[in-house]
Amino acid sequence: MSHMSRTTDVSIIGLGKLGASMAAGMASRGFNVIGVDVSEKAVEAVNAGHEPVQETNLEETIQANRERIRATRSHSDAVLESDVSFVIVPTPSDDRGSFSLQYASFAFKAIGQALREKNSYHVVVLTSTVLPGSTRYGLLPILERESGKKCGPDFGLCYSPEFIALGTVIRDFLNPDFYLIGEFDKRSGDILEAVDHQVCTKPNPICRRMSIENAEIAKIALNSYVTMKISYANILADLCERVPGGDVDVVTDAIGTDSRIGRKYLSGGLGFAGPCFPRDNVALSYFARYAGASCELLECNHSFNRSLSGRYVEKLKPIMKKGATVAVLGLSYKPLSHIIEESPGVYLCQALSDAGYRVIGYDPLAVPSAATVLKYHALVTDSLHECLQDADVVLVTTQDDQFKALTSADVLGNKKRVQVVDFWRCLSPEIATHPQIEYVPVGRCLDDNKWSDHLRRLWESGE
Repeated sequence: MSHMSRTTDVSIIGLGKLGASMAAGMASRGFNVIGVDVSEKAVEAVNAGHEPVQETNLEETIQANRERIRATRSHSDAVLESDVSFVIVPTPSDDRGSFSLQYASFAFKAIGQALREKNSYHVVVLTSTVLPGSTRYGLLPILERESGKKCGPDFGLCYSPEFIALGTVIRDFLNPDFYLIGEFDKRSGDILEAVDHQVCTKPNPICRRMSIENAEIAKIALNSYVTMKISYANILADLCERVPGGDVDVVTDAIGTDSRIGRKYLSGGLGFAGPCFPRDNVALSYFARYAGASCELLECNHSFNRSLSGRYVEKLKPIMKKGATVAVLGLSYKPLSHIIEESPGVYLCQALSDAGYRVIGYDPLAVPSAATVLKYHALVTDSLHECLQDADVVLVTTQDDQFKALTSADVLGNKKRVQVVDFWRCLSPEIATHPQIEYVPVGRCLDDNKWSDHLRRLWESGE
């Protein structure tokens, strides 16, 4: 740990979901925080004590720490008034599957120009997800060119991504499993580690310090590894449906108890989704191909994940009557989010519509964005009741509390019979056992006799 004095003034460049949550979280830990964003609207919101974007507990945390947070559109103001700058700007995927440095380059240019005016040492920390080499070869030259200074003696540089989930960003940021610090030199890393110790709500957090390039690989590799775990659980769910008494939760509970595997993200359901996991997996494949390394496993994982919605529609066709009205509950990529990027629920709506079904969708947070994307595929309703009213079949695609609280009366309404497909096996037993509801839990065997005969043939024949 560093002998350096305690850093109290930080700047956050980019006030999106992660940046704004980091600003609020750091202010709650005693830092004076200056947020920077190109959007006047975002800056005004923060200065008025409001959240610039929707995220759990963000509004309350900003309001509780207003005296320590302010925002500006001026990078110069922020850099001159702080000791450490965190850059959390978008790095969107390009048509190759790589990450664009367009917004990061703009931010680094402005930071470099501010450093030219600054006499004291300053540390720049890139937090956005990037591919190996981006920080040192793509962005550092911009800082040196614009500032007229040298990294090391004149200013510091680190790559330090966060491991957070949308919907729980502030909680995850203040209480991480570990901090990943890719440092240009020891001085930069010491200062960032001191900041991390001050941010973390638990004592003596683990700080993994390494070269910038190793940190760039570690961030994207971690996300990609989690996607493979999700895909593996979905393979197990498919297998369990074909074994008498098979139950994916029983199997994954067992194997997840082994410390080499662990239970997190090992739940059979729908594929990996959202703005990070799919694109990070694709980007790692792209980089592996560019470097001449093997990437077949990554590409197979991506293809398998993208095929799941179509596979489920084919699997459901035999049990759903032709032209049935299908309610899809869950259009965001996960509960507590309005984001529909790579959402399995949206993909299912599109695939079901293409297969000739009448589709009605609902989500507690994602109605406006989903309605736009699905305008030719599904009717998106404003209420759960409205969505269920005419449904012959109900698909539950996220484990939202609103869906978990459903009763058989909610699902049935005035209908004599309803099919319910529960991708996460999260609905109440009262629904699962109701005589008028045909309950289909994905990942459990529904016909023990059929699959017993199937297995018997395998072993009786000796094949």
